[in-house]
Amino acid sequence: MAAAFAELGSAQLVLQPRGTVFHVPPANVDTIFVYSWAISVLLGNRNIVRMSSRATHQSNLILDVINEVLADHPGVAMSNAMITYGHDDAITATVSQRCDTRVIWGGDATVNRIRAVALPPHATELAFADRFSFAAISTAAYLALDNAGRDSLAERFFNDTYFFDQMGCSSARLLVWVGAPTSADHDFRQRLRSIVRKKGYDVPAAVAISKLAQAYSGMIEGGAVAVDVRDNALTLLSVERFPHTRGQFCGGGFLYELQVENLGDIAADIRRADQTLAVFGIPHAELRDFVDRLAGRGVDRIVPIGSALEFSRYWDGYDLFAEFTRKVTIDSGGLL
Repeated sequence: MAAAFAELGSAQLVLQPRGTVFHVPPANVDTIFVYSWAISVLLGNRNIVRMSSRATHQSNLILDVINEVLADHPGVAMSNAMITYGHDDAITATVSQRCDTRVIWGGDATVNRIRAVALPPHATELAFADRFSFAAISTAAYLALDNAGRDSLAERFFNDTYFFDQMGCSSARLLVWVGAPTSADHDFRQRLRSIVRKKGYDVPAAVAISKLAQAYSGMIEGGAVAVDVRDNALTLLSVERFPHTRGQFCGGGFLYELQVENLGDIAADIRRADQTLAVFGIPHAELRDFVDRLAGRGVDRIVPIGSALEFSRYWDGYDLFAEFTRKVTIDSGGLL
């Protein structure tokens, strides 16, 4: 990471911290604050993180570790603060007026509400709003796997999809099968259900009802071919075209499923809100052609199935190294 960051600068371009970064993470993915905060603090910025009042065991564990580490680095500790307060625009405005960059994680409504709070004229802002992510599997590549390989793929898909109750922005909500129709989809469903039971994933009653409601809603809206609601491990709605549902989502193991001949067949349906495409067995050349067809209209990242939740400096089309850094130019008239 240090070497990659250094490559952004040169003798004439000096990299400096942006200043004070105000992070506003979402409540539904309680550990997401760590990612933008960690990159920002490594780049030398001061940081203020508004933590959700709905603290969880996981977030408290992370805060405990951060406090233990920062005890040996008092200078860094004094320039970082994790704070909690209610939905108080006055406090948000006070902090915002003292920041150089504001980072907003959350749904569209949250982003719009906080964006209404003014920033200093020089400040920048990164907004991570409602996103839709999906996965694509080559039927031919899947059928070429042995039983162990198919089980491994199902487990990697589980890790991508069921963590955070499928509410992570990069968790798949649609599974696209690419190639001629086969029995691959039915085989995959059985293996995925087995993994869900093996992992002991529990679906609360309210989420189970929401999954049924979303399935029935999808059938009413049209385009549904079949619905599979045999248990709470997986609710699956087979559709004949890319679903235009974005934003509100039930989570908890609900998937749309679509069969296409080529990945390019869905290019016209991609929207700006579409973020992560997790793939298996799709050739690199086909992925490049797919991206070229999109012409920037959507999809910010393409990763192997099993890596959808892995964070990097590149997120939603932003380079966080660059966004959290000021570039100071030095033109010495050739004296360097």
